Amino acid sequence: MTFKDLLLISSGNLWRMKLRTFLTVSGVVIAIAAFVAMLSFGAGNQRLITEQFNELGLFSTMYVYPPDKEEPNDSLPEPVLDQQAVETLAGIPGVNLAYPLQAFSVTVVALDTQIVTKAQALPGAAVQTKIFSQLVAGSPYSSDSAGEAMVTENVLEALGIKQADSAIGMEIVVSVQAASIDSGLTRVIQSVGERIGERVKDFRSDSYQRAEYWQQAAREELNGAMMRFFDGFMNARATISDTLTIVGVLKGAKRGRLGIDGVIIPIQTAFRFKSGGFTGDVVDLASAASQGKLFLASGDTSTQSYSRVTLDLDPKVLYQPIRDSVQALGFRTFSFAEQYDQIQRAFFYFDLALGLVGLIALITASLGIVNTMVMSIVERTREIGVMKSLGADESEIRRLFLVESGAIGGIGAAMGILFGWLITRIASLIAKTIMENQGVDAVELFALPLWLVLIAFTFGLLVSLAAGFYPASRAARIDPVEALRNE
Repeated sequence: MTFKDLLLISSGNLWRMKLRTFLTVSGVVIAIAAFVAMLSFGAGNQRLITEQFNELGLFSTMYVYPPDKEEPNDSLPEPVLDQQAVETLAGIPGVNLAYPLQAFSVTVVALDTQIVTKAQALPGAAVQTKIFSQLVAGSPYSSDSAGEAMVTENVLEALGIKQADSAIGMEIVVSVQAASIDSGLTRVIQSVGERIGERVKDFRSDSYQRAEYWQQAAREELNGAMMRFFDGFMNARATISDTLTIVGVLKGAKRGRLGIDGVIIPIQTAFRFKSGGFTGDVVDLASAASQGKLFLASGDTSTQSYSRVTLDLDPKVLYQPIRDSVQALGFRTFSFAEQYDQIQRAFFYFDLALGLVGLIALITASLGIVNTMVMSIVERTREIGVMKSLGADESEIRRLFLVESGAIGGIGAAMGILFGWLITRIASLIAKTIMENQGVDAVELFALPLWLVLIAFTFGLLVSLAAGFYPASRAARIDPVEALRNE
């Protein structure tokens, strides 16, 4: 018998038993639909993450952090993430650009509205990278010293500006409260004469020979000087302001490691705010004190250390050699490409778990195929005997029943893929509706790539053929004489 003959006979047999065939195919349809819907969810999320990584250029972005203080290396001096380190990092092969994180608190005034937000100083080359080029209106600033700024949609919302286009060309007043070491020292010096007078007034002639008296007096004066220093440092701040023009509006600030501050300022323009001293941040003061840089000239950036440096990498270069070179310098790294590899592994296990659940449903459906085929053999024993008596051999009988089970699996798999796709469309519509009601961007959580269609159809067909192997072998072994005696 030719394959065409086998297909015609098999389809005729399946058509005669419509109800049984329908129920058996329905089991395969449900199993394949569940398999497709679950893996479609994993594929959709994986595609969404990949698109976001590509859109933001995260595959070519690496963060560099100072050494971990919890794991000191006594044999080597601890490297400092300063301007010299930035230049060294920029010279690593495969690094297109290296720029530090310079963020500080600012007050922004526009349209009689005042808000407090974060500002970040960036060179012009940095705002050309994908991370900072997600503009909804306008363009990047023209130079590192321009009196211009880029703001996020969050800042516009806080200022009461609804349309991003209307903010382009608008002037904002950006100011910082700069606390300087000079103001703290001035407060200490101003109190010296007063403290000497009080000490002379309280001086007792019988106490000058007692060491305890001088120790107690020294502790009191030192504590008092520190309190007056911090009082002058925190409360005698100078306000440094500058008027900047909004030239670009970025998408809303991101959370986590990919934090985008509210106002992006050209690096040379931002230097005006730093020139007055510390921008009111006690952390800056503590950091400078711990590094022995407390009394350096205000605005001296040659010895300034950074909490993070961002590397923009060549997309054609693997991140592993660059990461190893940075770590060899003693710094810690965070690579989005490395994180993506970990996400990929997590998705692999996630898809595997979902696939196993769907496969279990498919195996359960295969039991229905076994039952259908076995019942078909019992009912068609005489037919099998007639075919054998007319010259059909065991291999042809086996192929006949395998074609029948394969037809059940093929039809069920095709309809299951379609049904699974419909389920994902309904689920996607519900998910997007919930996202919109929650005020977040609606994204597509499901995907039906070609590889998933092929895998689902192949699984459905193979499992059906495997389920039909035992009935087909049993039919092939039927004795034609005994079969013809069967009424």
